[in-house]
Formats: sequence, structure tokens, C-alpha cells
Amino acid sequence: MNLFDKVSEDIKEAMRAKDKIRLEALRGIKKEFIEAKTAKGANDELPDDKAILILQKMVKQRKDSAAIYTGQERSDLAEKELAEAGVIEAYLPKQLTPEELDEKLKAIITEVGASSPADMGKVMGVATKKLAGLAAGKDISDTVKRLLN
Repeated sequence: MNLFDKVSEDIKEAMRAKDKIRLEALRGIKKEFIEAKTAKGANDELPDDKAILILQKMVKQRKDSAAIYTGQERSDLAEKELAEAGVIEAYLPKQLTPEELDEKLKAIITEVGASSPADMGKVMGVATKKLAGLAAGKDISDTVKRLLN
């Protein structure tokens, strides 16, 4: 069962359980998935790798919104955003720990032959493809910068 079908089934379960936060988050996911499936050139298909990228983007948006709400002292809205982010994260593959990320990026740096911060573009190109869905782009970028300096 692909992610689209899983989310559709989980929407039904959330409706039966009357879980408002989960239902709202799942409906948001399904909306994004449908938009991606019906986009020009998508041929009404959504492979799981593309779905994972959409989910990562959605989690980042929720966390950014929560940070803004917290800064404006709107903890009620921040809690809602963080709860939705938690629901969405459940559909993502297990994220790499910082130690695992370091290890994988060191191997990529060696593979690419990078030795200075000027080689960051080469490393990021390979790393973002290999680690897609396993780590956030910002975490990859920050770790690559640290390792190349």
C-alpha cells in the first residue's frame, strides 16, 4: 500500500475516532498529494519518494509556523501546529541521528573528493539525492559546512 492509500485509510479511522487534530493533518496531507498527482506531467501518479518530499515540506512548514506563533505568544496555535507536525512525521521514514548523518556525509565527502568549503555544492548534490527522506535539507547543509571547515 502506497502512502496515498495509507493516508486515505487513516482519514477514515480518524473520522471514526473523532480525532480532530489528526483528521485535519491527514486531510492536509491528502490535499497536497492530490495536487501533486494532478499536476501537469504527473500522469495521476505519486511515487512514495515524491510523497516523502511533500511530507518533509509540510513538517517544516508546521514547525516554522509554530515558531512564529510562539514568538507572538500564541501557544494555543503553536501547539496545534506541532501536533499536526507530529501526525505528519509518523508517515516519514526514520530520520538519521546526528551521528549517523555525520558518518554518511563523511563517506560522501570522501567519495566526491571534497576537501574545502568551495566543494560544498558537489557534496550537497550527491547528499541530497542519497539522503532524501532520511534527513532534513537544513541538517544536511549544516553538517556538510561543519565537516568541510
